[in-house]
Amino acid sequence: MPRRGKKYQEAAAKVDREGGYSPEEAIGLAKEISYANFDETVELHLRLGVDPRHADQQVRGVVVLPHGLGKTVRILVFAEGDDARAAEEAGADFVGSDDLVQQIQKGWLEFDITVAVPSMMGKVGRLGRILGPRGLMPSPKAGTIVQVDQLPMLIKEMRLGRAEFRVDRTANVHVPLGKLSFPKEKLLDNMTAVMEAIRQARPAAAKGRYIRRVTLTSSMGPGIRVDVAQAIAMEAV
Repeated sequence: MPRRGKKYQEAAAKVDREGGYSPEEAIGLAKEISYANFDETVELHLRLGVDPRHADQQVRGVVVLPHGLGKTVRILVFAEGDDARAAEEAGADFVGSDDLVQQIQKGWLEFDITVAVPSMMGKVGRLGRILGPRGLMPSPKAGTIVQVDQLPMLIKEMRLGRAEFRVDRTANVHVPLGKLSFPKEKLLDNMTAVMEAIRQARPAAAKGRYIRRVTLTSSMGPGIRVDVAQAIAMEAV
């Protein structure tokens, strides 16, 4: 593993690696020790007590962050005919059918989120090997395969800050919370929304302690351990 830079080591030295910070303290510390010359993304990483190898222990969902993610998203919708016109009216950045499929097959990936109406999945399915590994494949579980009348609300949520989360093969979940420049109160609100969504996504088959570790970090910063009990207890006011 490559040796970390001097600035990272100086930031890490200010973090108590043993104890758990309150959510508010963790966010404040992430701001304090930031050294990057750009507006970093704040991320939440959770270690869950599930076995992702079993289908009945998958954890997946979406959460609309009350204060957004602080970035512009480019939304692509696979649709044609009247559905395509409806997607354009709803505010999608790119709308198309075979033309977009061909562009993507040639290597074009200048978008952040993909949505499809059900009738398009026969064509979109050909893109599984390209979009799937990048987390861009439309999916019912992610709520990105929708009827045309649902497009306006979905696109609105995506503009506001709709974050998808999914447990990985190591039983970890990674969710963005917004930009480090956000006021502490807004990051706390976004973190509360994420924690509520993770709690609600608990699979019935999960046994024992569900949320085992909570770590907050910024794009370039060290991990900051959050007290699990306090994180679990977060509720919107």
